[in-house]
Amino acid sequence: MEGPQYPKMYLYRRLVQAKLFIDTHYAEPIDLDAIADEAAFSKFHFIKQFKHIYRKTPHQYLIAVRVEKAMQLLNDGLPVTEVCYSVGFESLGSFSSLFKRVTGITPSTYLARQQALKAHQASAPLNYIPGCFAEKKGWLKK
Repeated sequence: MEGPQYPKMYLYRRLVQAKLFIDTHYAEPIDLDAIADEAAFSKFHFIKQFKHIYRKTPHQYLIAVRVEKAMQLLNDGLPVTEVCYSVGFESLGSFSSLFKRVTGITPSTYLARQQALKAHQASAPLNYIPGCFAEKKGWLKK
């Protein structure tokens, strides 16, 4: 005999609630049990359902959120060490290796590239504006 059958929308809402929990608490030391509790699933059932919907395990999703947030902070010019701890990592080494595995470059390299790009944009802003727009505004000589 099976348990009660819930409408799919109810189950999806619980998974979305867990995803939003990750999005909100990514910088905190959250574990699978806390996330599964948020969705009111057993952790094994939760992993299966989450992966079915989002095509990633909850841990893979948490890592993706942390790396995305780290990239945003690095774009703002924050130091790598500060970014590491701000997005929920406890070790600079694990953060750096994971960041490199996901993005293909180290956080330091990413930061240097973003700073170089910003410097280039500041020195030659018209290179980053479509020519037709710049011409219409009178910023280019005809």
